[in-house]
Amino acid sequence: MTNETLNLRKATLEDAGRIWQIIQQAQERMRLRGSNQWQDGYPNPQVIERDIEHGYGYVLYNDTGVIAYASVIFDGEPAYDKLEGKWLTDQPYVVVHRLAVADEMLQQGIATLFMQQVGDLSRERGVYSFRVDTNYDNLSMQKVLSKLGFVYCGEVVYRQGDRRAYEKVL
Repeated sequence: MTNETLNLRKATLEDAGRIWQIIQQAQERMRLRGSNQWQDGYPNPQVIERDIEHGYGYVLYNDTGVIAYASVIFDGEPAYDKLEGKWLTDQPYVVVHRLAVADEMLQQGIATLFMQQVGDLSRERGVYSFRVDTNYDNLSMQKVLSKLGFVYCGEVVYRQGDRRAYEKVL
């Protein structure tokens, strides 16, 4: 883990270009690993702009600028209503989508730190459930979720296919 100061804040439209660059780096890493996640034109710049306009976009940044991005949503996720499995709670929750870390920051615990800071933000808002889903072959994200104590709860279905769904009680 890096020892420099890293901060979480809401993304702005001025961040959109850098966010898109980070998303493209993540898409290329997934492609090279043979994953089909994010290989169908999603997410795209319009999705990122919509995240920012709705107040969902968050960035982790350091002295050099934005190093990670995710959509942080407190309004629920409709696909989660149809979980094939069982959630740990039935209370309000935060969900993270589209988490991506810049190439130059890989293997430094940035995704873990981002998720921890979202957990802190959620507790500050009085929300004590944290849900996330990921592709079955996204082993790096599954490793982060395991390290942070998320529990596998079942499968959710999106247009791109099934995703592994996890929850952590904060």
